[in-house]
Amino acid sequence: MLLTALFALFTWQVVVDGPLWRLDERLGNAIRTGGFPSGLAEFCADLGNIAVAVPVLAAAILHSVARTGRSTVRTGRRVPRWWLPPLATALALAAVPALIAPLKAAIDRPGPPGMTGPGGYYPSGHAATMIVAYGAAALLLVPYTRFKAQLATAVALLVAVNGFGLVRQGYHWPLDVLASWCLGGMVLIALAALIGPLRAQAPPPPRASPAQGDPGR
Repeated sequence: MLLTALFALFTWQVVVDGPLWRLDERLGNAIRTGGFPSGLAEFCADLGNIAVAVPVLAAAILHSVARTGRSTVRTGRRVPRWWLPPLATALALAAVPALIAPLKAAIDRPGPPGMTGPGGYYPSGHAATMIVAYGAAALLLVPYTRFKAQLATAVALLVAVNGFGLVRQGYHWPLDVLASWCLGGMVLIALAALIGPLRAQAPPPPRASPAQGDPGR
């Protein structure tokens, strides 16, 4: 509900050119001209490209399927509906353009200075692709790692630097990115609710065997 409310607030302010919209453009101009290295910012912005995000999610899907298959061979027990989490994550990413394109066309926000062509910059397709692809990959990988907090932190940092790069390079305004994070967050919450119970049935990550002479053995 919070994400929905924030998305509605951001969209309203962009449509009516409200105070938050004016603050957004001032912040965007300050970030764009702030002197952060352009090459590094471009690398960060490119993390949300389809050519990068799709292989990341595909690798997570393949890892999930392989781990499930090895578990089935080892235990002789099939994981119920093992195919649903990989399929759901792929469909979630495929749905991003269907969510973003109508909003871009309806709101038709102009881009930052230097961006030519018609409007349609709100919300950001790259930011939405980034958060859904990397977040969905994390949902698939969580059952197979002991480093759950580190994985979540890494995804959050990557999403943040991608958003910064998009603004720094003048591809989007900050609210374009924040709105896409709200939309992507809603998609991930729905995805987690769908596949969470099934992911709980995944084989746990291997535990290190205690060293010889360990008194806790």
